[in-house]
Amino acid sequence: MSHPRTIAPPAPQPPAAGPGTQRYRPAIRRLPPVVTALGLFAAVRLVGVLAVAVAASATDRSLFRLLGRSWDSVWYLGIAAHGYGHRTTHYRPGVIFSDLAFFPLYPGLVRAVESVLPVSWGAAALLVSWTAAAAAACGIFVLGSRLYGRPVGLLLVLLWGVMPHSVVLSMAYTEPLLTAFAVWALYAALSGRWVWAGSLAALAGLSRPNGFAVAAAVLAAAAQELWRARREGRKVVHRLWTGALIAPAGWCAYVTWVGLRRNDLPGGYFKVQSDWGSRFDFGVGAFQFVGVLLTRTSRFVFPIALVTVLVAVLLFALLLAERVPLPLVVYTGVLLVVALGGSGFFESKPRFLLPAFPLLIPPALALARTARARPGHAIVVITFLTGLSLSYGVFLIAFGRAPL
Repeated sequence: MSHPRTIAPPAPQPPAAGPGTQRYRPAIRRLPPVVTALGLFAAVRLVGVLAVAVAASATDRSLFRLLGRSWDSVWYLGIAAHGYGHRTTHYRPGVIFSDLAFFPLYPGLVRAVESVLPVSWGAAALLVSWTAAAAAACGIFVLGSRLYGRPVGLLLVLLWGVMPHSVVLSMAYTEPLLTAFAVWALYAALSGRWVWAGSLAALAGLSRPNGFAVAAAVLAAAAQELWRARREGRKVVHRLWTGALIAPAGWCAYVTWVGLRRNDLPGGYFKVQSDWGSRFDFGVGAFQFVGVLLTRTSRFVFPIALVTVLVAVLLFALLLAERVPLPLVVYTGVLLVVALGGSGFFESKPRFLLPAFPLLIPPALALARTARARPGHAIVVITFLTGLSLSYGVFLIAFGRAPL
């Protein structure tokens, strides 16, 4: 595993041309690499939005309603506008949907944007999500470039933008927000910026139920640094302890608040999730669902979800073989365990794995090698993945009729 403080520095840049050759070269200022990466990510997501717009027009529906008021987005907008306790739905006997299942940071940011800018609630939600997606894309590029070089960093961003469920990155959902906090928290931990890492992990914990994966990664990095410091006889800086204490604070704070509100401190939040039909059962529910899926006819969304989950497991095994830094392994592993071990909403599991961007490191490395040897082959692969992502994204949001 790489030492948290020894991220490989950026590759040295070639020396500037001498005065004798400067006048013969055109004065073209190159864009910073992170801007190029962000531009490519924005381009593929813009094409995705245009594809959804075409589908919306063909079905006489509103583009912004599809992007900003689909499924969970409605719950987040309700919390932003009215606070918690405003909406409870009795879905079926024994299944009660409560807005307490949704973590508070995203609706809080939406409310802040709506109060400052003259925009609707849906537009405010999309602004928050799109800004978070851009910040996440920049962080993925920076982290990937530091670890494996700029080509791999660029491919990581592209692959993240063209995953089958990447349409969610253009919607009023919380996955972009969690990914943004996660990637920069991981970068801070690997750079030894412990207070930053802990603070960003705490914000990630306020974003989504699986946001505690970021705190777990930061704590793993801190434990690794502590072990190395003691082995080498070094003194541990107080910032490490501060960051480690802060990291789980956000997730713990909201779970505790819900427990107090439900008069069940240790189990209140988990009872809310259970009422939604979501509980951690070590994969029993998921295994039973796969059995049903393989023996009965079902909607197209479910087989794709199953394939996506299986591919994620394979990519995690490849990720371990690449010997990536420990925090990335812990973060990705926790997200994968939560997705696999949780019952209910099997069709949403690929969305739950969208923040697990380190899973894309092995294919990005392979694609970078292909690009060096056979650039045309790499272009074909990227083009195919982009087309698959756009078409499946349109199907999910406009025709799928399955919860995202």
